[in-house]
Amino acid sequence: MSASGGTKAIVAALAANLAIAAAKFVAFLFSGSSSMLAESVHSVADSGNQGLLLLGGKKAKREATPQHPFGYGRERYIYAFLVSIVLFSVGGMFAIYEGYEKIKHPHEIEAWYWPVGVLAFAIIAESFSFRTAIKESNETRGSLSWTEFVRRAKAPELPVVLLEDLGALIGLVLALAGVGTALATGNGVWDGIGTLCIGVLLILIALILAAETKSLLLGESAGPDEVEKIKAAVVDSDTVTGIIHMRTLHLGPEELLVAAKIAVKHDNTASEVADAINAAEDRIRNAVPIARVIYLEPDIYSESAAAEGSDPAKSPGGPGPSAAH
Repeated sequence: MSASGGTKAIVAALAANLAIAAAKFVAFLFSGSSSMLAESVHSVADSGNQGLLLLGGKKAKREATPQHPFGYGRERYIYAFLVSIVLFSVGGMFAIYEGYEKIKHPHEIEAWYWPVGVLAFAIIAESFSFRTAIKESNETRGSLSWTEFVRRAKAPELPVVLLEDLGALIGLVLALAGVGTALATGNGVWDGIGTLCIGVLLILIALILAAETKSLLLGESAGPDEVEKIKAAVVDSDTVTGIIHMRTLHLGPEELLVAAKIAVKHDNTASEVADAINAAEDRIRNAVPIARVIYLEPDIYSESAAAEGSDPAKSPGGPGPSAAH
């Protein structure tokens, strides 16, 4: 996995969650708190999720094959989508079930110092993991806001870890509030309410992750900055005079496909056009290094074809007005 894949953040989150899960289980056994049980399962699910992200990064490195000629870069998107499923089912639904059972059959929390102490430890550990994820994200986030970063990032690992860590910290606060209120009032129902809130929180985060990774799985174009760099690199104002239409597609977080119909002069020889295409491909790769698969088709410029080329709903080069005249 590349550095932009946030391997350091994933490993930090995995180490924190394994330690926290063990501590929470011990606290649940001594206190009987449903919030602690929900948080224990949450941490186990998060640990499994980080394992899925690491596995996806490893599988994505496989070489292209005749059956998969564009490689396996999208494996990272698939495993990130699996994370949202695990978070929804194992984390969210279990917490809601456990919260409902605790509200229906409340009981007092025993050995209160165990859950309170473990929750304090977990908040410190999760804060360290969250800080690492923020630091890793800032290296690639640029001027984007955090919301824009989560929505636009092509590498899914860092947004996943960021949302998981944020959800974990909020969940810990909810668990602490539920346990604290239950202890203060002597009513175990508050522990169940805290557990229900944790479940709802996890389901919301899972839905956000599912929506974002689904978009990546469907296939997203290059970002606006990359598109402008590619357009500037294609045209040399000599042989290649313009772009009739262009499409880009992420084959993986660090692999971009570029397909364009470029305008050339009508009196250029085949040799001149071939040399111009090769030079344009080199310029594109220098401008946007992740543009590894490039297809450039030469044609004579047509205003009608160029106008249709900006509409993804139409099929450039297909039936309709020809680009060549």
